[in-house]
Amino acid sequence: MVRRKRSIGWNILLGAASLVIIGWTLFPVFWMLSTSFKNPTAVYANPPEIIPKEPSAAGYQRIATGTVGYTPISRFFLNSGIVALATVIIAIIAALLASYALSRLKFAFRKGVMIGVLVTQMFPLVVLLTPLYILYFRIHLINTYQGLVLAFTAFTLPFCIWMLKSFADTIPQELDEAAIIDGCTRMGILRQILIPLLVPGIIATGVFSFLDAWNNLLFPMTLTTDISMKTLPPGMIMAFGGEFKHDWGGMMAASVLVALPVVLILVFLQRYLVEGLTAGSIKE
Repeated sequence: MVRRKRSIGWNILLGAASLVIIGWTLFPVFWMLSTSFKNPTAVYANPPEIIPKEPSAAGYQRIATGTVGYTPISRFFLNSGIVALATVIIAIIAALLASYALSRLKFAFRKGVMIGVLVTQMFPLVVLLTPLYILYFRIHLINTYQGLVLAFTAFTLPFCIWMLKSFADTIPQELDEAAIIDGCTRMGILRQILIPLLVPGIIATGVFSFLDAWNNLLFPMTLTTDISMKTLPPGMIMAFGGEFKHDWGGMMAASVLVALPVVLILVFLQRYLVEGLTAGSIKE
């Protein structure tokens, strides 16, 4: 393939456009960091302070105490961690079994099942909140970890199934046939052959499941009425939002701490995430 040589002017223009896009993308993150170190007066200063003149870590110090006012912020972190990790584990196990069946087995209404799984993603969550609350109230799942994990898993599972199925489709079925000839069972094929080859896809799917559960606002806000069972998204509103005034410094400090696990996950698993996404986009 012959590459066209670009002019210096074009390269400068391309570099400048890239810098503008990067700056536009990263500015909200910078503003969140900057605001987290401002005192209440500096937050509302006009003109705004891009970099705090008198940095203050008061927001972080209040969060470090474990409570902000009457809200147990440390409990919100614990609740989010428990339900997010449980959602990832359950969703991955269920999605592996379902994706294997949809990718390898031939059975009646297989395409209908696949379309049905996809259709469940087309309902907006807001529409389902009221009937879900009534159902949870009757079966006593309000204010429980099981209720939150069940709700998160139910709505992230279809995406996980489709994602892992696309990865499984890229693995040659000849491997399954050779294993069956050697006497391997279906579960043995899944455990010993497919799962090791699906590791990038499992990691990518797990990351998306974790993000979905970690950032979800509607379910914990609706399905929990006890403040000790709230997760971080609704908990941050309760801790730093007010009727007449918001604590933007504290909220931005909490936002930094909430975003930190997600950033670390993406940094350390970036290679697997990119590999998994590109592998799932190719079907041989």
